[in-house]
Amino acid sequence: MFSIHLHQVIIHAYHGLYAEEKVLGNDFLVDVSVDYRPSKYPITKIEDTIDYVAVYDIVKKRMSIATPLLETVASEIALVILAQFSLAERVTIAIKKIHPPIPTFQGSTGVSLIIHRKDIL
Repeated sequence: MFSIHLHQVIIHAYHGLYAEEKVLGNDFLVDVSVDYRPSKYPITKIEDTIDYVAVYDIVKKRMSIATPLLETVASEIALVILAQFSLAERVTIAIKKIHPPIPTFQGSTGVSLIIHRKDIL
């Protein structure tokens, strides 16, 4: 089994429940891993793997749509990846809000999701 990864992708977006988040936005840190079994070894063509540029495009496009809950964003990204890549067996995604609007809070908040293809059939 192989995995492709996007690590610490920083995207400015407008997700959140509070009015200020819809106006100012926030920086988000996104990590995605996609596990897959290639149809043959060795892998010598991009068609035999999962193109991480295409995965990045999925992440970037979905992150640009303002949404109240990160759970919604993570779920939809994972489902699009599974739909677009028939080789994908499992998607792991984590989205962190780098500067959440919580008074006196130091740190980040976020969600993570692990979804298997068999869980959505």
